Amino acid sequence: MYIFIRKYTKVRSVADAARRAKSGIGQILRESRGFRSYYVLDGGDGVGVAVMIFEDRESANAANNKVLDFVQASLHDLNLGDPEIIAGEVLVKIESDA
Repeated sequence: MYIFIRKYTKVRSVADAARRAKSGIGQILRESRGFRSYYVLDGGDGVGVAVMIFEDRESANAANNKVLDFVQASLHDLNLGDPEIIAGEVLVKIESDA
């Protein structure tokens, strides 16, 4: 598995950005090969974090490029700026037994 984490630090409204991105990014990701899951979290003080999980690096890179294009084109009025991006292979996975 491969994970992409995008951290935005100057978001006017993380809740609004997440709500508006849900359908557009959701559509892109659902159509992307290797997609597993997507999460958005509000880190407080204008920090928004998006996490994408994919089967492999190639799928993750392709989807990330499409998502970044969507964000720049459709969420530009939120002045998100360029995200800090952290990406890598999953080394450990622990799941609940429940």
